[in-house]
Amino acid sequence: MSKPTPISGFPEWTPAQRMIEQFVLDRIRATFELYGFAPLETRSVEPLDQLLRKGETSKEVYLLRRLQADTDGPAGDDALGLHFDLTVPFARYVLENAGKLQFPFRRYQIQKVWRGERPQEGRYREFLQADIDIVDRDTLPAHYEAEMPLVIGDALRSLPIPPVRIQVNNRKICEGFYRGVGLTDTEAALRAVDKLDKIGPAGVTELLASTAGASEAQAKAVLSLAEISAPDASFADAVRDLGVSDPLLDEGVAELTAVVETAAAHAPGLCVADLRIARGLDYYTGTVYETQMIGYERFGSICSGGRYDNLASSGNVRFPGVGISIGVTRLLGLLFGAEALSVSRSVPTCVLVAVTAEEDRAASDAVAAALRSRGVPTEVSPSAAKFGKQIRYAERRGIPYVWFPGAEGDEVKDIRSGEQVPAAAGEWTPPRADLKPLVGPAGTGA
Repeated sequence: MSKPTPISGFPEWTPAQRMIEQFVLDRIRATFELYGFAPLETRSVEPLDQLLRKGETSKEVYLLRRLQADTDGPAGDDALGLHFDLTVPFARYVLENAGKLQFPFRRYQIQKVWRGERPQEGRYREFLQADIDIVDRDTLPAHYEAEMPLVIGDALRSLPIPPVRIQVNNRKICEGFYRGVGLTDTEAALRAVDKLDKIGPAGVTELLASTAGASEAQAKAVLSLAEISAPDASFADAVRDLGVSDPLLDEGVAELTAVVETAAAHAPGLCVADLRIARGLDYYTGTVYETQMIGYERFGSICSGGRYDNLASSGNVRFPGVGISIGVTRLLGLLFGAEALSVSRSVPTCVLVAVTAEEDRAASDAVAAALRSRGVPTEVSPSAAKFGKQIRYAERRGIPYVWFPGAEGDEVKDIRSGEQVPAAAGEWTPPRADLKPLVGPAGTGA
């Protein structure tokens, strides 16, 4: 077999990085459950027509096909693709299981997704997302849109990462404003504004003209709206100062004001109203969110989402919802690349039980079993080498303690300090800081 080569965009973490990832997932999961979200996992594939139903995603979807399938391409029930987010499959799940669910339905979902994007730092083709959504039948009160940033703020503050800023906007503001200045293709205008950071004002002006039919004056007004940003409800005055009137615009301003004020009361500085935030997927209809990690702004959003009213609907029955997603792999990839996170050891093991001789291995196994029964991560030395070699083995793996079974009593050694004391496997407990690996910012001794 020839030497394998990495496939770009499909990250494989080291064991130490994987332990950091699991720590992060545990913290996120705990916060989601504190807010009453229940766990859910959906299948990895969806019918292709469902995946392509909303938004500009056709170039990003990975098709699923058997090796011996018809070479003309998938059709009918075989037209499947890997999901590119967790919102579309969640909406499908709600429609299929509405009779079994209690509404409003609150769920969290931590799962991998796939997108055929060009891999680059912090952007992958296979990655892990952590989503929360709230859906209801027929109507969904706007106060749930104000709740989303609170959950995400608490989840991200529980992690040893730089502070974050959640940028919020409301699609009703944009659509109402665009209608107010005479633009009819509001979705095209939204997609153009969503590219503002990538192509700049001149590029957006050209795109508005070519895709949304905007005049120079209309494009100037659209860009003036996108320039508005405020950490409080003062953004509403700036919108009104532009002199555009539309009922949908007024509705959006009121909803966004509630989001910003609710967030400010819970965590001052967490949210900022930023009217350039549009989100490229067409299914968003109300509040939209993007999240920047301070110091990593150039890499874009690490957490995003929004309100959707029509994604989950069947006939006259609608299930409007609001959701937000943490790009876990994206977040960690950026921090790993900057060597900004560390873990106190590269293995879970807290104690290595030495083996005095191979014929005595059963005694060492019994000590390990007793320690494990009390929640102490333990492994037994791979060989009955000289104790010095067994200690060096523990040092290389970052294991802090070595246990020495003895006919007249056992002893345990902290190989960092050199302290060695008598101990009984049914009683001894390591300091809490040593029981499990500690995760923290690099340089903190974690």
